[in-house]
Amino acid sequence: MRNNFITSISDYNLQPTGSVKAKGFSNIALIKYWGKYSKQIPANPSLSFTLSEAFTQTELKFKEKRGKKTNIQVFLDGTNQPDFAPKIEKFFQSIIDYIPFIHYYDFEVHTHNSFPHSSGIASSASGMSALASCLIQMEEEFGYKNEKAIEKASFLARLGSGSASRSLYPGAVVWGKTAEIEGSNNEFSISINHRINPIFQDFQDCILLIHKGKKRVSSTLGHQLMNEHLFAEQRFKQADQNLKILLKALEQADIDTFIRIVEKEALSLHAMMMTSDPYFILMEPQTVKAIQEIWRFREETGEKICFTLDAGANVHVLYPKQSEKNILTFINERLKSLCENQEMLMDYVNQKI
Repeated sequence: MRNNFITSISDYNLQPTGSVKAKGFSNIALIKYWGKYSKQIPANPSLSFTLSEAFTQTELKFKEKRGKKTNIQVFLDGTNQPDFAPKIEKFFQSIIDYIPFIHYYDFEVHTHNSFPHSSGIASSASGMSALASCLIQMEEEFGYKNEKAIEKASFLARLGSGSASRSLYPGAVVWGKTAEIEGSNNEFSISINHRINPIFQDFQDCILLIHKGKKRVSSTLGHQLMNEHLFAEQRFKQADQNLKILLKALEQADIDTFIRIVEKEALSLHAMMMTSDPYFILMEPQTVKAIQEIWRFREETGEKICFTLDAGANVHVLYPKQSEKNILTFINERLKSLCENQEMLMDYVNQKI
């Protein structure tokens, strides 16, 4: 399938200089991707909601290079970040067969996150999806018309950050081959928004910033530890089964099943971290307190509220738009104080990419 995205330099009418802009959105995985094979191939399929307010805005400036080596500079909010450049260089090297004009230019990457730097919200998905979209825009600027542009952008983003492949589409998105979804594959993500009941299409996500800053253990290392994990194969089977159940719940507006599977997936992800070798814990005491408060509130009121976690300490509080008033009162009264500096990010499922 990846051969469909290979191009040659003769496909383009190159320009000496220019710039393109794109916005990439964060996403929150409901079925977790944890463990991968070479070339960013997932060990199990994942399903996510694309978010609206957590995004990266990127401008990619390019000009004909003078030396043999491509020079890349990365600016975050106008400040040069030399430590970011090696990751972009590695990404560009990995996509040279698909974007061959990279060899001909020097680049400046100017990027801005809508969320505070070191807020604990991973920017790899939003950042890499924005950068991939910029490269697809460069193709268009050079006269190359691709009917599968969004699929190629997702494919490219995946090579920079696996979860970034899901950020090119609105709403509910699946990445990874599964018999449950026609057209699903490991190379790029696809939208399944047409299969989702409307009650989930405006779901809210309050992100509790329990711990801001860099994680103690990177996601890259966490994925690597799955290679020899004693429970890896069982975990991959569990994810497949949970995806099947969650899809049915999303189609049938079965919020109780949605809650059960989403929370089970979050805890399974962290269970794999705690049982790897070496083992590690990314949750903080306040993370556990927030989860317990959510469970207590749900039992007290019957409100359809749940949590999920990324590979970190922060808590995503998910709930239907129709329950927003009561749940926001609960969040402000019982969860906000658990956050670092009482900071939260209010977000919702994106339907407008």
